[in-house]
Amino acid sequence: MKKLFLALLILCLFICGCSKKEKPKDDLTKITERNELIVGVRDDTMPFGFRDKTGNLVGLDIDLAKIIAKNVVGNENKIKFVPVTASNRIEKLSSGEVDILIATMSITDQRQQILYFSSPYYIAGQAILTKKSNNATGLRDFKGKKLIVVFGSTSERNLKTNVPEVEVIGFKTYTEAYNALKSGKADGIVSDDTILIGYALNDTTLKILPKRYSQEPYAIAFRKEKESERLLERVNYIIDNMESTGKLRKLQEKWGIKQ
Repeated sequence: MKKLFLALLILCLFICGCSKKEKPKDDLTKITERNELIVGVRDDTMPFGFRDKTGNLVGLDIDLAKIIAKNVVGNENKIKFVPVTASNRIEKLSSGEVDILIATMSITDQRQQILYFSSPYYIAGQAILTKKSNNATGLRDFKGKKLIVVFGSTSERNLKTNVPEVEVIGFKTYTEAYNALKSGKADGIVSDDTILIGYALNDTTLKILPKRYSQEPYAIAFRKEKESERLLERVNYIIDNMESTGKLRKLQEKWGIKQ
């Protein structure tokens, strides 16, 4: 009987040991163990994320990512940038290809249903980029005309709500949108003013109309799951600290978008 009891006890202990599942590592632990932060960024949205003359990624979002990497893994160079577009960035985050998104992404109610967002690091506003020869002064002047949006942005919804008579043309990237405007395929581009400023500064044939049609708080996006919560807390601490110490304002000033 003693041997039978002992055998049953060993069997129970073995079964209990096998049934214990290893607790999944959270995102912050994975990043620190990997010793590298993987960030989804834009490479076509001056001055937030774009390529300089030598092809290097630069911009406010790039600098912010490096600051976060330095805080999380101790070295701003321990970072991998993955270029994303407005239409594929959520997919790349959800699939785990990137740890976070710092990609001119504004907080919306719809996005908050599937993503966590950090504290905002910039407040943009939607505007219209058009040719200087265009006499339009506001959105209503584009009734019956063609306006460009970039897929995955909030511009399309706002356009259809405010001016349903506008014909909306969509492109995957801002470079494609800009080329379409220049070639006369449409009458303007609707997007965040901070993105359009770069095109207006580099092309004297274009202008941004003065009115703003929304407030777009830019924030860092995370997967909406338990494993992301510690990383979100750490990033919020970094952004809030930068805000309180004036470092965030200096970063905005560096890229010519002081608020």
